[in-house]
Parts: sequence; C-alpha cells; structure tokens
Amino acid sequence: MRIKTTLCIACLAIFAGQALAAEPPEHVPGAPAALTSESIVAHSESLLDRASRGAGDLMNSGLQYLGIRYRFGGNSAETGFDCSGLVRRVFMDALGLNLPRTAKEMANTGERINPSELKPGDLVFFNTMRRTFSHVGIYLGDNRFLHSPSAGGKVRVESMSDDYWRTRFNGARRVVDQPELRSAETNIR
Repeated sequence: MRIKTTLCIACLAIFAGQALAAEPPEHVPGAPAALTSESIVAHSESLLDRASRGAGDLMNSGLQYLGIRYRFGGNSAETGFDCSGLVRRVFMDALGLNLPRTAKEMANTGERINPSELKPGDLVFFNTMRRTFSHVGIYLGDNRFLHSPSAGGKVRVESMSDDYWRTRFNGARRVVDQPELRSAETNIR
C-alpha cells in the first residue's frame, strides 16, 4: 500500500504545475460571439493540455492495477493480465481506444518515436522472448514504465535503466487518436 501511495504521489508530481485550460464563459444562445485573440485563446484547449490530461488519465487508470497477478492471455483485473492485456485495458478505460491484442500488433500502431522523445502514455516495447516486440508496457516518465511482467509476477513499475530492460528495449510508439482505434462499444473483458 505504501508503494502505491508513493507512486501516485510521484505521478501527481509529474503533472504538477501543468495548468488546465480555463473553463469557457457561458454562452447565451442566439447572442453573437465576439472573436478576439483573447477569446480564441480562452475558449480553445491547447494540444499540450489535452495530451497532458490524456497521459494523466492513462497513468491513473494503469496504476489502479498495481499488484494484479500475471496471467497469460489475461485481460481483466479479476483473472489477471498479460502485458498486452494490461495495456489494452488501460487504453480502453482511460481513452476509449481499442488497441490490438498482442504486443507485436501494437508495435504497428501509432507513431514510431525515439527514446529521447518518450512522454507519459507512450508504449514501450522489449525483446523478452528472443523476438522483437514480445513485451509491451506504458511509459510513465522519469525512465519508468508500467507492465505485467511474466508468470509468477504482478503488475508493477520498473526502471528502463535496469540492465535487463535497457538491453532488451526494442522501441516506442505514440498512439495517436486514430478513428479505427476508437470504440466506445467494444468490450475487451
């Protein structure tokens, strides 16, 4: 419990200081809206704000599964998660995105990014079974990622700087808002 609390505090600290866009003033139906540069800025939400909120939603959703046991083919908290099952559940819960089922298929989704460009919410891939993209996790920031490791393990946060993960890193993807991934009706349980 102490680890979960510490991780939640650390995650909140990552997003501290990132202001959310101001609430737009109420608009009276039928009244003309004055378009000034100030009103446009006040009424629009920046891409950075939306991305920050999306990453925060992902982290909040993902961290609730800390300690859930690993299960090959698992995709629910009740039965356990494998790596891709965890990632699918988190992205569906937080953003309504229906990602492919396997780590290898996820590696073909979104935009390929360099390790130096990693941001919270990006997918990180590893070669853990002598084949590329055999393991996936969610980057949290500060060189840490959330994942469901392997048989006997539990959902946890680890450092990508650890020798094991550093030597097996295969790449990263940023899942962009792709229409084919949006599915509010898809049930992945």
